[in-house]
Amino acid sequence: MTVKRMIAMLLLGFCALLTYPVLSTEAPKRITLGSKGFTESVILGEMLRQLAQQTGAEAQHQRQLGGTSVLWNALLSGEIDAYPEYTGTLLQEILVKENLQTEAELRQALAKHGLRMTAPLGFNNTYAIGIKTELAEQLKLRTISDLKNHPELVLGFGNEFMDRGDGWPGLQQRYQLPQQNVRGLDHDLAYRGIASGSLQVTDLYSTDAEIAYYKLLALEDDLNYFPVYNAVILYRADLAQQSPEVVAMFNRLVGRIDAPTMSRMNAQVKLNGEPESAVAAGFLKRTLNLEVGYRVKTAWQRFWQHTGEHLVLVGISLSAAILLAIPLGILAARRERLGHIVLGAASILQTIPSLALFVFMIPILGIGGPPAIVALFLYSLLPIIRNTHAGLKDIPHAIVESAQALGLPSRARLRIVELPLATRAILAGIKTSAVINVGTATLAALIGAGGYGQPILTGIRLDNTSLILQGAIPAAALALLVQGLFELIERGLLPRGLRIQTSDVKSAS
Repeated sequence: MTVKRMIAMLLLGFCALLTYPVLSTEAPKRITLGSKGFTESVILGEMLRQLAQQTGAEAQHQRQLGGTSVLWNALLSGEIDAYPEYTGTLLQEILVKENLQTEAELRQALAKHGLRMTAPLGFNNTYAIGIKTELAEQLKLRTISDLKNHPELVLGFGNEFMDRGDGWPGLQQRYQLPQQNVRGLDHDLAYRGIASGSLQVTDLYSTDAEIAYYKLLALEDDLNYFPVYNAVILYRADLAQQSPEVVAMFNRLVGRIDAPTMSRMNAQVKLNGEPESAVAAGFLKRTLNLEVGYRVKTAWQRFWQHTGEHLVLVGISLSAAILLAIPLGILAARRERLGHIVLGAASILQTIPSLALFVFMIPILGIGGPPAIVALFLYSLLPIIRNTHAGLKDIPHAIVESAQALGLPSRARLRIVELPLATRAILAGIKTSAVINVGTATLAALIGAGGYGQPILTGIRLDNTSLILQGAIPAAALALLVQGLFELIERGLLPRGLRIQTSDVKSAS
């Protein structure tokens, strides 16, 4: 063995000794919990987070992650480790094609997906069809079948209920309901519609606090359409292997939450305005005698957090869009046939509903920031490409011919003559994209990316206008700020002689 090799081995061994204490120190396990977009699920998600933290694990709660399919796919992909679910949803919606009948069959089916579930937590949060008690008495409505005699009634159901296998399509077929004036909307907004009289019938979760608050009657499911929706905790099998103590804590909730208790907790949040974390901690103290520490962020802390998240989403996606869209716009202007393809592809992307574009990214990139940034990037391309193309095409031929006569090569002509003349149009496209981007980024909260959309979603869920404004006003202010920033950039980039009035610029945005 050579001397150099011996020295190298000694150095490696010395470094290993130095780093051993650091490497051997076991980092806290990271557990990610999820919840759906309604209050009960958020409360249960907070309970799971607090229980996981009792074991020393580093736990975070991705709250209000949209509907069932988003949570299910996130669990399968490992983006989250557990979330609250309902047996009826598993049987009638997620795994409906497997025709499962018993709990044992359900557990076997989940095991094939690498998942497990706890025993029921103690309450059945089934669907119900609700109507104001006063109207029900006036029309003599007692069962869902009675709705057949009143085709004039206006029905409004939660968006997810409108398309679920155990939702409106099956309900209408089972009961042969004749109503045609049926609309889909956010579940929480449906209660406001009932209160205002714009809706007369809606779907209820049987533990909703609003049932008593709005004096609603749950019509009897006389044909037994709705299955049992026992609340359970759905979790990944590898969580039980890697952190059995966390799963053991989850199982302490089994049989401990009855329907009245869950309804009271929902009311504490929705009607009394208490934070979900405080309500969850209070339950764990009363029921399991666990002292759970929790911290409620102030309005300013939430504002700065959401501002940082929103700026990251907008900054990365818009910068990437500018870097790609301007060259594509130049290419589209230089090569007409290819330009039709580029503009057509960008136009197709723009026609995809923004929320759908966010969801399309989840199977590829998971939940959180990455899929939101990619979706915002794609959505920002068209205005910049189109305005770059239009700005270059609108340059008078005489100017281009003069540059050619001077012997300027194509690249030099583009840099010295064409781009400066097209700058105003290009910046107009960037400003349009920036404003669209800032507004669309509020939807990113639906897939766990945070930003100003988070208080908006929470405000809608809790019927809290001030929370909605905490997201809406900063988003509008940021859009104006970004537009003003590009106005300053425009003044700095354009020579005084090229500055023209906006009204004289043809914008294809």
